[in-house]
Parts: sequence; C-alpha cells; structure tokens
Amino acid sequence: MNKAELVAAMAEKTGMKKNDAEKALKAFVDVVTDELVKGEKIQLVGFGTFEVSERPEREGRNPRTGETMKIAASKAPKFKAGKALKDMINA
Repeated sequence: MNKAELVAAMAEKTGMKKNDAEKALKAFVDVVTDELVKGEKIQLVGFGTFEVSERPEREGRNPRTGETMKIAASKAPKFKAGKALKDMINA
C-alpha cells in the first residue's frame, strides 16, 4: 500500500474527505518525526512503539579491499509492534 492508497482507505474508514485524511496523516507523521528527533518515544497502546535506537561506533570491513574501517555511531528510528497488533496478525 502506498501513501495515496493509505489516504483513500483512511478517508473511506472515517468518512473524511481525502484532503482531510491526507492532512491528518501528514500531521501524524510530522508529530512522530518531531518527537523522534527530540529523542522521545511514542507509545500507542495496542499498536506499538516508535523510538530511537542508538548504534555505537563499530569496526567494519570494506568488501572490495578487505580493509578495516570505522563505521560512525548513528541513531535509527525503530518500531516495535504491540501485543494486540501481533495477536491480530497471527490470528
């Protein structure tokens, strides 16, 4: 499902206009992004948790030359599904 299909499905399910559903989706994405940038965690009970995972600096290897190199520390967004979502998928 792409963004347009998601917006259409949200509009149909809620009875909103597609334009309003798109605004709601954009607002959700913006809020989640802003909170993750601040290092906060967003927990939607029954659905899941969005959080930032910190990856430490590590040593890697260049596959072409075999030479070792340092891979810088970084942060990555992470989603962990909640129990209710897992149960619905596995039912």
